[in-house]
Amino acid sequence: MTHGYTAGTGTGPESAPPYGIPQQPGPEQRQEPAPAAAKPGRDRYLDLLRSIALVRVVAYHLFGWAWLTVLFPSMGVMFALAGSLMARSLKRPALSVIKSRVRRLLPPLWAFSAVVLTLLFVSGWNPVKDPDNGGTLGVVQLVNYIVPIGAPPFPWHIGSPHGLLEDTWAEEAAGPLWYLRAYLWFVVASPLLLWLFRRVPWVTLLAPLGLTAIVGTGLVTIPGETGNAVTDFAVYGGCWVLGIAHQEGFLAKIPRYAAVSCATLVMAFGLWWASGHQGDEGWDLNGIPLGQACWSFGFVVILLQYSPSWQELPGRLRRWDKLVTLSNNRAVTIYLWHNMLIMATFPLVDLLYDLPFMGSDAASSALDTTYSLWTFVMAWPLIGLAILAFGWVEDVAAKRSPRLWPDGTSRARAGSRDGGHRRRGA
Repeated sequence: MTHGYTAGTGTGPESAPPYGIPQQPGPEQRQEPAPAAAKPGRDRYLDLLRSIALVRVVAYHLFGWAWLTVLFPSMGVMFALAGSLMARSLKRPALSVIKSRVRRLLPPLWAFSAVVLTLLFVSGWNPVKDPDNGGTLGVVQLVNYIVPIGAPPFPWHIGSPHGLLEDTWAEEAAGPLWYLRAYLWFVVASPLLLWLFRRVPWVTLLAPLGLTAIVGTGLVTIPGETGNAVTDFAVYGGCWVLGIAHQEGFLAKIPRYAAVSCATLVMAFGLWWASGHQGDEGWDLNGIPLGQACWSFGFVVILLQYSPSWQELPGRLRRWDKLVTLSNNRAVTIYLWHNMLIMATFPLVDLLYDLPFMGSDAASSALDTTYSLWTFVMAWPLIGLAILAFGWVEDVAAKRSPRLWPDGTSRARAGSRDGGHRRRGA
C-alpha cells in the first residue's frame, strides 16, 4: 500500500434484491431491454468480479507476489464496484444514502475492533505509553477503530496471548482498515462527485489521475497520514468515478474500440512509469501510486466496457454461484478478518512438523517447499469460521434478519416453492 498499514467492502444498495435471487424482468423490459447500467436486480458479473478481487487480496497478502497487483488490481476493481452501487443508490436522497452506507460499514468494524483491542490490551499494550503514538494522541486515535476517518494506533511489535501469533500481528490486523477509511471518504464525497460528473464528466473522470501525478510522485509531499489518505483518494478516485460513469450509462456511449484503445495506452503508461520507479518489492504496484492509478483505471475501463450485466452466472460459472453469493454477502467480514486469520494459519501449519511421518528430512523439506500453499488452504476454513462467528453483524447492520451462511440456498428454495404455488394457482 502507499503507507505503513496495508490492503472491499461491497455493500449493495438497499433497493437491490437479496443476493442469490435474480429479479425477473417485467413485460416492458422483455419487449425492450434496458441498458446494462439500468437493469434491475443484482448484476452477477459485478458480483463475480468482487469475489475474484477478494480471493486475489487474500492470495496477495499471503504469498506477497508482486505480479498479482498487475494480474488483477483488486482494490481498483472493488472501488469501482462500490462507486457504481453508490451512484445507483443516489437516486434516493443523498443524506439517507450516506447514513445507510455508514450504518452498514461500522457494526462489522466494531466487532472486529472489539476483538483486536481486547487482544492488544490483554497482551499489555497501553496506547498512552506507546512510543510511536503515545499520550493523549494515542488515546484520541483510538476513535479510528470506531469510525475509520484516520489511521488507528497499534504497536509494531507485541506478543499475543499464549504466543499463538507472531509479534507483528497487530500491524497485519490493522492493515485492512485503510480501505475502510478510503471507502468512507468516497461515500461522503459521492454526492459531490456525481454532481460534478453530470456537469463535467471528462474532467471529473480524469482529475484523480492528475492529482495522483502531483501527490503520488513526490512532486508535492503531504506528510503523515493526511498524505496517505489524500494519495489513496487520488489513486483510486478514478476507479470510483468509473463506477459512477458505468452506472450513469456514460461508458456505454463510448465506442468500445476507442475506450479499449485509450485504456490500453493508459495502462501502458502506468507500467512504463512503474518500471522506472520500483521499490524494494519490484513490480508491486501498491508501492507505486501513479503506476497503480493508471493500471487500475485502464483495467477497470476494459472490465466495465465488456460488462455483460448477468442476471445469473452463465454456463460453467454457475457452479460457483453459492460461493459468489456468500462472498458478496460477507465481503466486509472477509476483508476485515483475512489478514489476522492468515497469521493464525502459521502455528497450525507448524503442527504438521510434529506428525509421526514427518521425521524424515525429505518430508520436512517437502513441507518447507509447500508451506505457503498449506497456509492458503488453511486460511479458507478459518475465514469460514469468521463468517459464522461475525458475518451476521453485516445483516444486522443492513437491517436484515441474521443469517449464518447466506449463500442463497435457502432463499432460492423458498422462492422456488412460492413460484410453484403461484403456478399451480394460476
